[in-house]
Amino acid sequence: MSQQRKHLHSIHVAHHKNTSGCETRQMPVPAEVCIPMSMHIGAPCKPLVKKGDEVKVGQLIGDTDAFVSAPIHSSVSGTVKAIEEQRNAMGGYDQVVVITTDGKQEIAEGIEAPKVENLADFVAAIRRSGLVGLGGASFPTHIKFNPKNIEEVDTLIVNAAECEPYITSDHRLMLEDTADIIDGMTHVMKYLELSKGYIGVEGNKPDAIEKLKALIAERGLADKIEVVTLQTTYPQGAERVMIYEITGKTMDAGVLPASLGVILSNVTSIAFVGQYLRTGMPLVKKRMTVDGSAVNEPGNIIAPLGTRIADIIAFCGGYKAEPKKILMGGPMMGRAIFSDSLPIVKNNNAILAFAGAQGLVPEETNCISCGRCHRACPFNLLPTALSDAMEQKDAARLEKLRVMQCMECGSCAYVCPARRPLGFNNKLGKAILKEAQSK
Repeated sequence: MSQQRKHLHSIHVAHHKNTSGCETRQMPVPAEVCIPMSMHIGAPCKPLVKKGDEVKVGQLIGDTDAFVSAPIHSSVSGTVKAIEEQRNAMGGYDQVVVITTDGKQEIAEGIEAPKVENLADFVAAIRRSGLVGLGGASFPTHIKFNPKNIEEVDTLIVNAAECEPYITSDHRLMLEDTADIIDGMTHVMKYLELSKGYIGVEGNKPDAIEKLKALIAERGLADKIEVVTLQTTYPQGAERVMIYEITGKTMDAGVLPASLGVILSNVTSIAFVGQYLRTGMPLVKKRMTVDGSAVNEPGNIIAPLGTRIADIIAFCGGYKAEPKKILMGGPMMGRAIFSDSLPIVKNNNAILAFAGAQGLVPEETNCISCGRCHRACPFNLLPTALSDAMEQKDAARLEKLRVMQCMECGSCAYVCPARRPLGFNNKLGKAILKEAQSK
């Protein structure tokens, strides 16, 4: 069911897909994990264990009655060492469960494939699994799969673009766990009664595209599921960009995909659905890319949730040079962190450590009014004007210039010859506008 695709403004970034040929390695269980009670958008969970408790893999250790939340499970077997507060990558504080592992990885009692017969069963099972958006947003998936206008939704889009430089974990997933992706899509489409499914993949992953298409054809699903080859540009993986390029539908900021008849989910989230309905094991581990000029042995690994970044780097041969910057996520939208003692969480898809000049922030110079930032913006915003309005704290002008439409993809800053932090300035501008509107 191919059609003429539409395209928004985009940019070409260096791919640096150095690890695309590296098969995923399972990391040994570390001596200790530190599992935050907030690994999702919404209310944090409350610990259900206490110091001294014995825990097993898949055991529920945190939950809440709040609507927007997702339960937390132990990724290891061992003993709860402490319940404490630790500073997180955002600069705030999380309550964490610190577990000393016993190396046995004993599975918790009651772990079995859930019985699912209808949408209510399916949504309940997805909540119990602890699944959240694994592409970066970390929104609880059971809410996404149960929109208020479910009868108006007919399309599933699986985001497998992986357009950020360096990151190849989704690529490896598509090659190594192809069946889980198709199984997950089949389940979602069945229980949500969706008639059409798309998998959006950038053209720089021809082996993944070929393998997905072959399995779809083998299962006789070609009339229901289509693999869409996307342009190899950035930010193809952004929710609003992908929906437009596959369906031609425009989604403004604040609008949910379901309002356009679409459920959009990251490919790793969809693969987990297939895995969970087969095994019943909750979300307790994560595949990620470890790369960067400071890493001795870059590659793709699977690690228990709560594993400290320092332990992951050690598994990858340690640092070969002093890291000047460590990112959780990609270089375009990832978050620079202050310490490698932080633990990985559900939506981590990469750890990047850069040495030397790569880890330094370039010096900002004066704007030369070249217009490159405007031409790069997928939504035709005026980043320099927005930046000026932010500096003047002009909320009215920020609103007029549509600052809330910015999705903070960083394209404007990437192409700026003056190295102005235009994307980050828009984040600050949003805060100024929200504060003004709250008064």
